[in-house]
Amino acid sequence: MIMSMEPNEYWYGGYVHDGIKQPISARDDYTCDSRLNTSPNQLMPLFLSTKGRIIYQKEGFVVRFNKGTIELPDTVEVITGQKDLRGAYVYAMQHFFPFQSITLAEELFTQPVYNTWIELTFNQNQKDVLRYADGLLSSGLPAGVLMIDDGWSDYYGKWSFNQGKFPDAKKMIQTLNAKGFHVMLWICPYITPDTVEYRYLKDHDLLVKNPDQTIFITEWWNGHSAVLDLTNPKTRHWLDQQLQQLKDLGVAGFKFDGGDSLYYREDNVTYRPVTPDEHSLLWAEFGSRFAFNEFRVTTHAGGLSLMQRLCDKDHDWGETGIASLIPNSLLQGITGHPFCSPDMIGGGEYLNFLELESRALDQELFVRHSEIASLMPMMQFSARPDRFLAEDYMAAILNGVSERARLSEVLLQAVQQAKTTGEPIVRYMVYQFPDEEVAEVTDQFMLGDTLLVAPIYQKGATNRSVYVPKGTWKMADQLIDSQGEMMTLTNTFGVPIVLEYQAH
Repeated sequence: MIMSMEPNEYWYGGYVHDGIKQPISARDDYTCDSRLNTSPNQLMPLFLSTKGRIIYQKEGFVVRFNKGTIELPDTVEVITGQKDLRGAYVYAMQHFFPFQSITLAEELFTQPVYNTWIELTFNQNQKDVLRYADGLLSSGLPAGVLMIDDGWSDYYGKWSFNQGKFPDAKKMIQTLNAKGFHVMLWICPYITPDTVEYRYLKDHDLLVKNPDQTIFITEWWNGHSAVLDLTNPKTRHWLDQQLQQLKDLGVAGFKFDGGDSLYYREDNVTYRPVTPDEHSLLWAEFGSRFAFNEFRVTTHAGGLSLMQRLCDKDHDWGETGIASLIPNSLLQGITGHPFCSPDMIGGGEYLNFLELESRALDQELFVRHSEIASLMPMMQFSARPDRFLAEDYMAAILNGVSERARLSEVLLQAVQQAKTTGEPIVRYMVYQFPDEEVAEVTDQFMLGDTLLVAPIYQKGATNRSVYVPKGTWKMADQLIDSQGEMMTLTNTFGVPIVLEYQAH
């Protein structure tokens, strides 16, 4: 099937990782193969247009945008009848991925989230986790959700604290709780071979197998592991038991890593036959039952009760770094993943932080990333800011955290609206203002219905151009009447430019 793009039609969808490349216009060549999620982030087999058109097929498909024409298989459904991007999204969401009961904990939105990965990498231990938490508080940051990352257990599949690293995990959690922290733990669906847990799971037929009935071993970023067969209810029960023991210690929830479609194979043998993408979805569905959860990669998980993070970003100003944060977060929202996190502040790629002690990193970049995150659904730190930021840069971080607290009611209203209606929290300008020429504005966003947020994200900049839609807007104590125009605005360092819609 080949169809033509309408005049001034723009398309959005597919891979969240490609948000930086969208929207797709009649000037662009763009191909998306959604039959297998080959990315490190979310994928929905869905494209939506500003003219209200919808392209969707649950099983995934190849679509080619060729400078004004769209080529796709005849089996793919093309739906018309909606008048704009918002109408297309709401129709698609209600028909193809209606939102389930959203039970995500309010603390994921009201408090900053802290992750021990950049500070401790694989050397997670009780003493340094407590030191990390105390350092956050002494720097002026508030308590929040604290994720202990990979390395807290003996190996993958033995989901209990390493006794040498964590001699009294229960006391540690109680101490952190008393300071105001909720503790989450990193887990994955992989099992280290030749261990007690591996042998138990193998003997009870709870692992993914090869066609010859041997145990399937996948190669992922941390080595070679067996994989839980989550199509089997008994496997899910086994994992539930492991995690319940941790919850009994006071653990609030889990960071569900891995589960990438690429780490499964089409010929895997399981209790119930599924595709690699369906394997990935089973991991997401398992985690969606926890009020405190976080995922990095999912396929066709729009509408689930998941906190979804952008994949690890470089400590860089370009498209592999903070330039992609707003565009990719916008695409998360329009593909059914409104509860989003723009990666760990400063970038989650730990190799960039090996020179942390020498203050070799870009302090301005760190602050601008914090500024972007400050009014996103989740604001997540990993590298402890005061460890390498000069005093004025640290003050800028605290300014952003204070702004988030000041606008927490507005943020929570947008979160609640997303929970009940399924609409994005972080919205494209054209989603909210379909009659204005803003389809290609992807470096600012609407937070819910009324708050325009425009962070500064370019190195050395102290102001930026902001498109202000028609109407009256409030910026600090100033009222701005706009005819729908670009304005050069500035802000307090570390705080995004914020305009509140008053009236048309």
